[in-house]
Amino acid sequence: MKILIMTDIEGVAGIINAEEWIYPSSKYKEEGKKLLTAEVNAAIEGFFEAGADEIVVVDGHGSGAINISLLDSRAYLQRGWSGYPFGLDFTFDVLAHVGQHPKSGTDFGHLCHTGSFGVLEYTLNGLPIGEFGQFMFCALEFGMTPIFASGDYAFTKEAEELVPGIETVYVKRGVRPGSGNECNPKEYERRNSGAIHCQPKRACAMIKEGAKCALERFIKEPGTFKPTRLSPPYKGVYHYRADGDKNEYKTYAEHETSISKMMYGPYRLLDE
Repeated sequence: MKILIMTDIEGVAGIINAEEWIYPSSKYKEEGKKLLTAEVNAAIEGFFEAGADEIVVVDGHGSGAINISLLDSRAYLQRGWSGYPFGLDFTFDVLAHVGQHPKSGTDFGHLCHTGSFGVLEYTLNGLPIGEFGQFMFCALEFGMTPIFASGDYAFTKEAEELVPGIETVYVKRGVRPGSGNECNPKEYERRNSGAIHCQPKRACAMIKEGAKCALERFIKEPGTFKPTRLSPPYKGVYHYRADGDKNEYKTYAEHETSISKMMYGPYRLLDE
């Protein structure tokens, strides 16, 4: 059983805001990497207890967020790709997400965005999705099943809508209602910083148990995981926020048969 764990940092317990935690120059970035790596290690432990044979961890945060020196020695780390599909191949059986945040515009989401805080919405064949959905749909093309996802509460609801039956664990809850669609990128980055967090050790314990349960169930009853599927051709549309003198605009990419190839682009300006 070969598992790929896609990671991000904004959905980790203890990651308080963007400015101080997620950028290379952020004063708490190294501490944030430790918190994420601990949550990933918890998932790794749960998966191995449930019967995993091999685990590859993808550092999916833009500037990097895994501390490899603290990573469970049984796992491999993947970093350094040239876009989608981020190293996916047909040797993987299942997909997991750790530290994921909700898509842009999510009500009561914490640090929600899709790719960047400048994105108002992303749709695939008209379906609004976030980073979880983008990667999940790529993984389905390689025969993988998404079985586990952890992050904030709003994100776990997003994952459950896209994959009925997926095992989820939430480690914090955003406290601000509304979409924030009226915000420019910088305003939106700061808008959804309020959340109620689990203590990190408790978060790790829950993630370990959730990951273990997910793989045990997949081995016994793989049909209980029911990911949403879309039909070709595929069209992805990014809708960007207004920013200063720059108005809202949209870009798109299309592909007749492959979501992962479509995601790779190129994206062109959508002239409506």
